[in-house]
Amino acid sequence: MTTSPHPHGLRAELETLTTEAFRSELAEIDQLPTLEIAKIMNGEDATVPGAVAARLPQIATAIDDIAERMAGGGRLVYAGAGTAGRLGILDASECPPTFNTDPSQVVGLIAGGPGAMVTSVEGAEDSRELAARDLDALALTDRDTVVGISASGRTPYAVGAVEHARARGALTVGLSCNADSPLAAAADHGIEIVAGPELLTGSTRLKAGTAQKLVLNMISTITMIRLGKTYGNLMVDVRASNAKLRARSHRIVALATGAADGEIERALAATDGEVKNAILTILGGVDGPSAARLLAESGGYLRTALEKAAG
Repeated sequence: MTTSPHPHGLRAELETLTTEAFRSELAEIDQLPTLEIAKIMNGEDATVPGAVAARLPQIATAIDDIAERMAGGGRLVYAGAGTAGRLGILDASECPPTFNTDPSQVVGLIAGGPGAMVTSVEGAEDSRELAARDLDALALTDRDTVVGISASGRTPYAVGAVEHARARGALTVGLSCNADSPLAAAADHGIEIVAGPELLTGSTRLKAGTAQKLVLNMISTITMIRLGKTYGNLMVDVRASNAKLRARSHRIVALATGAADGEIERALAATDGEVKNAILTILGGVDGPSAARLLAESGGYLRTALEKAAG
């Protein structure tokens, strides 16, 4: 059912939110020189990492739970409206080239569908029913995780997504930028990054958007580290889909092994360009098929595969 709050009630609710607060000291910012506005804005942005730091224990606990579910074959699903939804889709879309994940493993949902990435879809964010329908299309299981994203913490699409997912047994995370939000209350893991009122009143694509981006970076990156998608700080599961990534693949193998260019090229050729496999052939002294087998037996964890090769 689509929620249509009374306009007076909604206005009163918005007035209580930190993200919507009016800052009288900035009421004449439009009169300032451009450099001065840029300095003020930069100073505002500098406060965001501290707000994220205050919630690192909650973020880490959520990531551990997400990684455990994904290790069992679960998916990570982001759901949000407007800027929040776009940030989720951005994070999801960067996982396949960075970590060689299947596109179905990390998914971004935005209220109003793919077209809402570039054009506002009127009323979509107010629909819990739409969130339920979008999630039902994914056939959620109890191994999946749904992260609802909403700066206000009250967006019906995000709250509805979390409530629907939790009822289906999925793990849920509520990421918002206001304290005591309905979104955090509805989720297994509530993460509230309170970065304070925006430079432009209510423009939550600014500090709130930056805070959400930082947290989503952590969720996807650290989850993938926990799943063995990296070796140290090297992206050993990177997918070499263009010239830049092919060059990066070569460099990653070089950094991991210290091998000469010719040996690296032979290793990449013997493993169909798979970085992790190539590293294993060099450091483990095995051939391409053996590297693939050892990695499969090790669940994709390169360190474990290297131990098996040495043993």
